[in-house]
Amino acid sequence: MRIARTALAAVLLTAPVCSQQEELPTIKVDVDLVNILCAVRDRNGALVPNLAKEDFVVKEDGQEQKIRYFAHETDLPLTLGLLVDVSRSQANLIEVERRTAGQFFSHVLRKKDMAFLISFGSEVELLQDYTGSTRLLGDALEKLEVRGAVGGVHPGPVPTISKPRGTVLYDAVYLAANEKLRGEVGRKAIVLITDGVDMGSRVKLQEALEAAHKSDTIIYSIYYVDPSAYYDAGGYFYYPSDGDLKKMSEETGGRLFRVDKKNPLNRIFDQLQEELRTQYALAYAPARAVGDGSYRKLEVRTTRKDLKVQARKGYYASRREDI
Repeated sequence: MRIARTALAAVLLTAPVCSQQEELPTIKVDVDLVNILCAVRDRNGALVPNLAKEDFVVKEDGQEQKIRYFAHETDLPLTLGLLVDVSRSQANLIEVERRTAGQFFSHVLRKKDMAFLISFGSEVELLQDYTGSTRLLGDALEKLEVRGAVGGVHPGPVPTISKPRGTVLYDAVYLAANEKLRGEVGRKAIVLITDGVDMGSRVKLQEALEAAHKSDTIIYSIYYVDPSAYYDAGGYFYYPSDGDLKKMSEETGGRLFRVDKKNPLNRIFDQLQEELRTQYALAYAPARAVGDGSYRKLEVRTTRKDLKVQARKGYYASRREDI
């Protein structure tokens, strides 16, 4: 697996790079602090923006923890990675994605925020490295084009020897989290636009999810399906599953959005923008020392039973050399 991961990293290292022009302010915290970003909603699903530290309860493996740091993250700099599926099953959707993603960047990015753009189909490509320029991101969005060896859920005979490389979804998430976001500080998020199909990734779903956990990255998945890409030769419609997207999002504290007639992509981007600007940041020093590399379960709730907290489900107590 070490060789496979080295090969994956090389994909990004050979991609076009635009150097970061402005140095971001550094947020320095005790390495033993566990950081949690969360959103809170009422029974109607509306975001709740006015809570205090005393309103939150945090438990690690069932043991309540003392919150040492609390902030309302409206203005804390954001590092954002947009990952766009460009496999053949998404061919008819790319133009809508290009237009609405450009509007999203122009609305969500503020001074000191940074973003990058990755496309993935049969391979992963970094179209734009870190930048705060909506113009550069817009130029990169114009480079989105179909890259996929196969399309749909039944492209042909099922191979028995090796996997076809059609949509390397897990590879893209792994690379974004491990190679791009792990060394960054502050709020970090991946926005993933895809129909949820993975075909040929070198890493598995759990490895991609673990990379997101270790980089303290929230994953927001946008499930976007073109029905015309999912008919077999007999005219029967197959709908791809959003199960993997839901798992990655819920485990990291994000959400799964589904594009449909009532919720077009531009409206989803509006909802996402609102959530990114209505988050709380909590941090605590765990009663049990970090450093053993184990996975620890987290529970975050409020003292009000009518509110629901959206937060990561756990974290890895990384060894010092892994930090």
